[in-house]
Amino acid sequence: MHALIVFCHPEPRSFNGALKDVAVETLGRRGHSVEVSDLYAEGFDPVEHPAHFAERAEPATFLPLTEQRHAFNAGTLPDDVRREIARLERADLVILQFPLWWHGLPAMLKGWFDRVCVYGGVYSGSMRYDRGRLRGKRALCSVTTGSPAPAFTRHGRGGDMATLMWPMHCSLYYLGMDVLAPQATYGVQGGGLSYQAEADFHAHLETAKANWARRLATLEGASPIPFSGWGDWDEHGVLRDEHPARWRP
Repeated sequence: MHALIVFCHPEPRSFNGALKDVAVETLGRRGHSVEVSDLYAEGFDPVEHPAHFAERAEPATFLPLTEQRHAFNAGTLPDDVRREIARLERADLVILQFPLWWHGLPAMLKGWFDRVCVYGGVYSGSMRYDRGRLRGKRALCSVTTGSPAPAFTRHGRGGDMATLMWPMHCSLYYLGMDVLAPQATYGVQGGGLSYQAEADFHAHLETAKANWARRLATLEGASPIPFSGWGDWDEHGVLRDEHPARWRP
């Protein structure tokens, strides 16, 4: 198996960096090849804008989807985007390693989706969901939070974690990938906030790294999150009346 780790944190010595290192080491020991896309270290530009497209399809008005499709077909995509697409194409497993910031992806990682998931190339109107270009690949989010786990339960102050992760999982499935349940590491306190004594906190981090290593050793038999597909929807993109999921309370 070849794994791609998309690492999104500005500090390589952060705990996110440590989890990235655990994944590299654990997968490597199991005989898998691993590639890391370090967005900050590589200076990835997360902002899609006209300057990325030297040969415009529509010079008068910047239409991002039109220009992405035109550049993909013409072979003129920016070097950083072509590099990331090639990495995705090589990967059997894609791991996104990031902290939960403002209840979602960091801006750098959101911009990675905006620019790398090129319209007309990585997806299109007919090439998405279970017909996506990246079908057959698997994806897994490894995400850290500042607050402890109880804050991210259904009635917790941080919001239900399954709900917060849903947009990210939907985007990965939109590309055709099988999405595995996330690895959520809670309570990575910082910024002066403290939820446990320092010694207990460091023990918590070591336990989290060990849990991540154990999880990585079980991915081969893991079942993906269930999503509906084209065969389940009517002409409006809505589950058909006879679909079993329509009748869940």
